[in-house]
Amino acid sequence: MAKNQRKKIAFITGITGQDGSYLAELLLKKKYEVHGLIRRSSVFNAQRINHLELFLHYGDLADSGSLEAVLSKVKPDEIYNLAAQSHVQISFEIPEYTADVTGLGVLRLLEAMRRHCPRAKFYQASSSEMFGAVKETPQNENTPFNAQSPYGIAKVFAHESVGCYRDAYGLFACCGVSFNHESPRRGENFVTRKITKSIAGIKAGIQDEIFLGNLDAKRDWGFAPEFAEAMWLMLQQEKPDDFVIATGEVHTVREFVKAAFNCAGIKNWKKYIEIDPRFYRPNEVNVLQGDASKARKILGWKPRVTFKELVEIMMKEELKNENLLSG
Repeated sequence: MAKNQRKKIAFITGITGQDGSYLAELLLKKKYEVHGLIRRSSVFNAQRINHLELFLHYGDLADSGSLEAVLSKVKPDEIYNLAAQSHVQISFEIPEYTADVTGLGVLRLLEAMRRHCPRAKFYQASSSEMFGAVKETPQNENTPFNAQSPYGIAKVFAHESVGCYRDAYGLFACCGVSFNHESPRRGENFVTRKITKSIAGIKAGIQDEIFLGNLDAKRDWGFAPEFAEAMWLMLQQEKPDDFVIATGEVHTVREFVKAAFNCAGIKNWKKYIEIDPRFYRPNEVNVLQGDASKARKILGWKPRVTFKELVEIMMKEELKNENLLSG
């Protein structure tokens, strides 16, 4: 960086989450000044970013005043909205809150951007759950939405809001329609992390079984740090656009379970699995498979970590945490 060249300023909501932490690391390596939005709570939940030099601001997507205040102060060059109530099953239990934060929260953020930093570039974390009961397979940028959960519906509202503000006000606003992406930093209430953490517990002798729902659900699983790279690439383009980010491969939950048990060196995985109806969704989404051809062509992005490697990365980290990793 030249001596007199100003650092780019990035603002990330959801910075304490899986994606936010990986994106913050990426941007810091690229010499950005990174600011993040965090909610005020009795517990400072920032384990994923404690090692990073960041500027953190209190605020909430449910509070437009806090968003206005932060953006007017920070004046970012790039805004990455990764915050949401992002758990599909939980969205059925708290649908109104999910709609408010995951849906309306994006509208509040776009409005604050329009008023205080309209020249910034905006990234919205859209979701494959918007496709829901899919109309075609694989799903691309032109596939119709058919959301089957309050979370998916809220994400559709947010996605369409971005398109509206892009067209109406000329904002540089993009949506990345991300399919499932995992890592050792994945929240423990998501099925992949629940599986790997539980297997480590079984191997350590502190857990006897894993309660799961639909083992036949098929998902397109990628590696979260690679998805963070795609987010950044979208905002480096000359024109704003929307992109599907996915590996293009599908695997069942059962396959993930088998691969994780195998990685942990535990045979006869079936004796540790209990099917619990509580973990079935009211509306099941059976198959999600993304077509990222557009991202490959325009962004030059492609996944590098395979499904098997992803499972191994997650499982080995769990075993390491339990002091069970040999060698």
